[in-house]
Amino acid sequence: MKWAIIVLIMLSLIGSMMWVMPTPRQRFQSKLRLDARKLGFQVQLSRLEIPRAKGEMESEVINMPAYRMLRGKLDRSAKDQWNEWVVARVDAMAADGLPEGWSWSKGERTLSAAKLSVLVDWLKQLPKEVVAVESTAIHLTLYWREPEHAGALDELGEKANQLLAEMI
Repeated sequence: MKWAIIVLIMLSLIGSMMWVMPTPRQRFQSKLRLDARKLGFQVQLSRLEIPRAKGEMESEVINMPAYRMLRGKLDRSAKDQWNEWVVARVDAMAADGLPEGWSWSKGERTLSAAKLSVLVDWLKQLPKEVVAVESTAIHLTLYWREPEHAGALDELGEKANQLLAEMI
């Protein structure tokens, strides 16, 4: 009887330890976010409001990882004249000038034709896991689903640097 009680206590302790151990997905996310910091991203969970899709009554609000890269080379006048915008991967009414499947959440018709053309080409090249993109005078944010395939983070960093260099 003593041995049965000892075994139950040991199983209880082992079960408690296993419960607090991170899952493989959590370990992957931790490593991915640490690697993202090395590439210059600031990662945080953020609340994202996706525009109301065609045929829907309300917009969708989701919490997802936001990968932000700071803009460091803007002077005061450029920051004051910056056109902030947000686009999301959803089929909505506010899609003026964007590729199919993308819609404006903020900033529709604020970009020049040249900048809009560059943005459209850039959006077409984005990985499908990018749900939304936000551009402010302070940072560029990519809302990303964090896929588990090799090279995904490097590709995201490359795309972010491309758009930062274009100053859009």
